[in-house]
Amino acid sequence: MKLAVFDVDGTLVDSVALLVETITVSFTALGQAVPEEALMRSISGLNLERAISILAPGADAERLAALAAEYRREYLARATAEMREPLFPGTEAALATLAARDDMLMAVATGKALRGANRILQAHAIDTYFTSVQTPDHNPSKPHPDMIFAAMKTAGSDRAGTVMIGDTNHDMEMARAAGVRAIGVSWGYHLPADLLKAGADIIIDDYNDLPGAIDTLLGT
Repeated sequence: MKLAVFDVDGTLVDSVALLVETITVSFTALGQAVPEEALMRSISGLNLERAISILAPGADAERLAALAAEYRREYLARATAEMREPLFPGTEAALATLAARDDMLMAVATGKALRGANRILQAHAIDTYFTSVQTPDHNPSKPHPDMIFAAMKTAGSDRAGTVMIGDTNHDMEMARAAGVRAIGVSWGYHLPADLLKAGADIIIDDYNDLPGAIDTLLGT
């Protein structure tokens, strides 16, 4: 079976505004300097602890833990109060097209915690498309390749038949570390030029282009 592994934030769902708002509010509440937006965008896809250490360099372990706890509290309050993470245009149609193929399975590899990933996938009723949801709960953070390896094991796929779809350098680097192909999407957190430098084989600008890009890389 072929396997398409999807990132979540910036790839399936548009969470940019929510991420920036939550970091700003949580850091301000604890008197921590608010990072530049470019730095905030750069940490998408990493697990929370690693992301906070990048956003607050020099902070000690106690401070980092407090910032992470405040971020988690503020994020959950905002994300669950209303749908602040909409699907990107064409997401559901692309998933349905791929799910209809006899030789294709799909999985998720995300920096979100498992609870958060399941919440957003279920909220959009797309959770049934995926054979597994790989998160830092049981795997190292991106760009370590274990999330892809775990997804491949569950799906019964091999390197030659697997492709990673994501919007950040971390996704592309994870794909390269796993020895699989990589498709970058232009609508997420990182610039297309940076995705190519990080190892993307193809950049797509629209979900309508995804099935064809997969066929180009994995064969029909």
